[in-house]
This record gives sequence, structure tokens and C-alpha cells, in this order.
Amino acid sequence: MTTHETYIKRCISVAENGLGNTAPNPMVGCVIVHNNTIIAEGFTSPFGGSHAEVNAINLVNDKALLKTATLYVTLEPCSHFGKTPPCSDLIIKHQIPNVVIGCIDDNPKVAGKGISKLKASGCNVTVGVLEDECKAHHKRFFTFHNKKRPYIILKWAETQDGFIAPATKENNKPVWITNTFSRQLVHKWRAEEQAILVGTNTVIEDNPSLTVRDWTGNNPIRVVIDKDEKLNKTYSVFNLEAETLKITSKTINFNKPVAQEICSYLHNNNINSVIIEGGAQTLQTFINENLWDEARVFSGNAIFKTGIKAPLFNGQLVSEQSILKDTLKIYANN
Repeated sequence: MTTHETYIKRCISVAENGLGNTAPNPMVGCVIVHNNTIIAEGFTSPFGGSHAEVNAINLVNDKALLKTATLYVTLEPCSHFGKTPPCSDLIIKHQIPNVVIGCIDDNPKVAGKGISKLKASGCNVTVGVLEDECKAHHKRFFTFHNKKRPYIILKWAETQDGFIAPATKENNKPVWITNTFSRQLVHKWRAEEQAILVGTNTVIEDNPSLTVRDWTGNNPIRVVIDKDEKLNKTYSVFNLEAETLKITSKTINFNKPVAQEICSYLHNNNINSVIIEGGAQTLQTFINENLWDEARVFSGNAIFKTGIKAPLFNGQLVSEQSILKDTLKIYANN
């Protein structure tokens, strides 16, 4: 691994500190190096706050060091005014001579303009270091801008015999298939994504809160499909613990491909990632329209014999792990 790769890899690790807090901005990581020593690190603040480069530069006590330093960053520094001034302008102001960038920002507001501005100022710019890793790290951001939809994670738990819910229930509460630790992991995932989506039947059958309770983090925006407006305000998804968006026949056209309509709606609402937690019909709709990026599938020890079958899909197995007696398999969409 080259020196540049070592520091860009560190940038990616630093950037992970912003997971679940920066959306719709990308979670960028920045490292500043002087004489082969890291003198500052920064990651993107919650939306509306400072970008990674600003946070790193601000941590350098002796600003004179910046004139002979190298700034490493996972994503091209911005060149436009948004909630904050352009990062490229700040880099130029402090006369940082060398900038190493993981990947170019595909956002049309940037898209090479930041690099051009830095080069025009005399800065030595290196682009494309660990590019694939940086693009994978920024998967939510790139999916949002390039595919005009959120990054989509499907998630469900199924029994040993392939069911995600029993045929009948005594009350409108979830029937747990997985153990406490698996459920805690799901709450961690919720805190990492911008939104969570379920269908009408899931709300009626389980009355979920869809919040982060077993983990520390932000509650995702709750998105509820309610085509015929069957759901009243007594359901937990409409409490004040988190924001809720309701998708009805007034919101999207249910006569068109529904998953695509929902994706366009979420994109228009500036949502760059979503976990789809059910039910089976909702999950299968996104699978059938090939609108998903990851599937995270738990298998528990329970056996139902009858019930609602788990979704059918084709994906590439990326990882598999045991959580006590549960199994978690993560798939990527080919």
C-alpha cells in the first residue's frame, strides 16, 4: 500500500464517524499530513454544519504548517455555496500545496469544478486514490445523484422453514423470529440510514414504532405506504418520536410501477438512503422492479409451518455471520 493509499484509507475510517448524521450530505473524511505526521483529522458535521475539510483545517493550531502540508479527502472538495462556503476556497486561502482525493463528486454542482479551482490556484492535485473503496464508502451519495433514488436496503427475518410471519396472530404486535442481539443490530442500522419504510399491513399487524430504542442514534424518517388512507393517528408510527411521511394515492400514482414511484417521491424529499422492513408484499415489489442495493436477511430458529412466505430474490452473497443461534446473510444486487 502506497503512502497516499494509507492516508486515504484513514480518511475512510474517520468519515465513518459521521454515519447517520450527515444526510443528505455525504459523510466525508479528511486527514492533513505534515512531514509524514497526521496533524489533524475531520469528518462531516450533521447537515448544515461544517464539512470534513473545514473541521480538519480548524484543528490545526499552527496554520503556517498548512503551507507545506498535504490534505487527503475521500471526496472532491466542494466548489459552490450551500449551507456552508466552498471547501476548495478554504484550501486555497490557507495555501495548502498538495491535495489527494479519493474520488470525484458526481453532484452537478461540483463534478470536477472543485478540482479545477484547486489546480487553477497552483495546487498539486492527485485524484483517484483508492477510488473504488471511496465510491463504495459514498454509495448512498452516489446512488442518490446518479440513479435519482435512495440507496435501498431490504431487511427481513425468516424462520427455518422460510416464513416471515405466522398465518394468524392474537394481537397487533410483532412475533419475534430473531434474538435480542439481532434486534439490537437492526436498531443500529436504523440509526445509520436516513429513512425506514413499511407497508400498510405491517403497520396494522405489528403497530411498530420504527424508532431507535436499543441503540444510541437518530431516529430515521418513517415512511408509511397508505394507498387508501386506512391508517389513523392512533398507530405508533404517527407518534412524535420521529418524522413520518405518508405515501397515499394523492402522493404517488399507484397505477404506475409502485417501487419506482416511491423512489421518485423519496428522491424529491431529499432522502438518500432507506431501509425497507416490510411486509412481504412491499419487499417483493421492490425486488420485482429490481430497485434494491442490499438485502440483509436474518434466519432464526423458529419454525412456523404455515404463514407468510419470505420474499424471493436473486443476489450475490457478500457476508455471513452467526449471532448466537441466528444467522445473518448480506446480499448485493447483481
